[in-house]
Amino acid sequence: MSNHEIPPKLFISYSWTTPDHEAWVIQFATKLRESGVDAILDKWDLKEGHDSHAFMERMVTDPEIKKVLIISDKGYVTKANNRSGGVGTETQIITPEIYNKQDQDKFVVVVKERDEDGNPYIPVFYGSRKFIDLSNPEAYSANFQKVLGWVFDQSLDRKPPIGEKPEFLSEEDRAASLETSSLFRDTTDAIRNNRSNAMALATEYFERLTTEFEKFRIEHSSEDPFDELVVQSIESFLPYRNEAIKIFLLLARNGNADETAKIVHGFLESLIPYMDRPRNITQWRIDDFDNFKFIVHELYLHAVACFIRHEKFDSAAALMTDGYYLSDSFREYGLEMTTFCVFRQHLGSLKYRNDRLKLDRSSLHADILMQRSRESGVEFRDIMQADFVLFLKSYLDRSQIQPHYWWPETLIYAGRQLKPFEIFARSQSTKYFNKMKCLLGINSKTDLDPLLSGINKNPRLYLPQGGFGIHIEHLLGYERIATEA
Repeated sequence: MSNHEIPPKLFISYSWTTPDHEAWVIQFATKLRESGVDAILDKWDLKEGHDSHAFMERMVTDPEIKKVLIISDKGYVTKANNRSGGVGTETQIITPEIYNKQDQDKFVVVVKERDEDGNPYIPVFYGSRKFIDLSNPEAYSANFQKVLGWVFDQSLDRKPPIGEKPEFLSEEDRAASLETSSLFRDTTDAIRNNRSNAMALATEYFERLTTEFEKFRIEHSSEDPFDELVVQSIESFLPYRNEAIKIFLLLARNGNADETAKIVHGFLESLIPYMDRPRNITQWRIDDFDNFKFIVHELYLHAVACFIRHEKFDSAAALMTDGYYLSDSFREYGLEMTTFCVFRQHLGSLKYRNDRLKLDRSSLHADILMQRSRESGVEFRDIMQADFVLFLKSYLDRSQIQPHYWWPETLIYAGRQLKPFEIFARSQSTKYFNKMKCLLGINSKTDLDPLLSGINKNPRLYLPQGGFGIHIEHLLGYERIATEA
């Protein structure tokens, strides 16, 4: 503050709840004065012999008093709501000032205390106005700065200039106001600019996103059918999914193959427990976690698709070949490690929804994946291609850790493919084939022969059947693989 600038005058309204609370208020007011605010407190400014009612009225109505700060704890709220004591008197003066004046910048509540349920103590007369929270000691410093910004009419939350619409959003009203948003922006900026902390930020972002999953756990208290809750949960996760896919794409374009694969693998592994019951749940239904099963499957598919699209074949291969650790919640499998097939599980709730609403869809799961791909930044044909690769890999590795096949959900639409998938069409080039064959873990084209010959012999092997039929050999473009230099 310059020598010629007059300090803003501020009156502090509070309750003499306890000696500790009074000491907190005095310390708070002292810090305000040290920060250039002419803080007025009854302890300092209401002298013996002065009329307390007149003092309070002047503090609230005097035009020289630019700000009135209300420190709200349980004691203050009780007295204000009951119109008792000095706080009650102030409340009767403050209420018409708040409601009858257009300028509401003069008053603000600072929450000092919350109830046992975590709700802030707010006097009734204050209504739904925005308050400043000083109830959390860990956030005290940052929120005290907000108090100063309010006093000096210099908000710390200034509007930034309007930039370009984020490319990963397709709807104008899709706001990325998520718990991960700030870290997402830092991470994407670091990856784009090849900063030294990019991988550390990506790891931190994925860890933060993993913790956000708990918010999407479905409760059975709703009157809506459970399948409706599953679909609503999947839809509400969409902004988070779009962020994660954006990170996948940036890592695939700019990241170190080994390091990015390790980071994404760790993230996907951390999501596995959400597909089964938490340790503290003893009663559950097999469909209770279908929203998580869909979301995790979708993220895994997109991660593989992103790496394949940008020809980071080693990274994509690592997501398929490196085992995944199973936590205690998966103890019924009797395994500590499993294959990538764990990411594709049956969703009974979607089958029930298909029947309940008489949708008559071959695969509602595939339908939703296709619809959501339109704003993912990844073409649906790339998702189908990844799904096909995962199916082939699971078949070729059927004798490994977990002898399950990957069910390629999206291939219900593959019958419309008039050409081989792109990476197999490009594999006409021997050089390209030698680069991408790590995806399937093969050494030569002939290693695919057992797969093709076993298609009609293995009763366990079946594929989604749409109206067009699916031909493995056609999707592979087998005859032309490695036929050119």
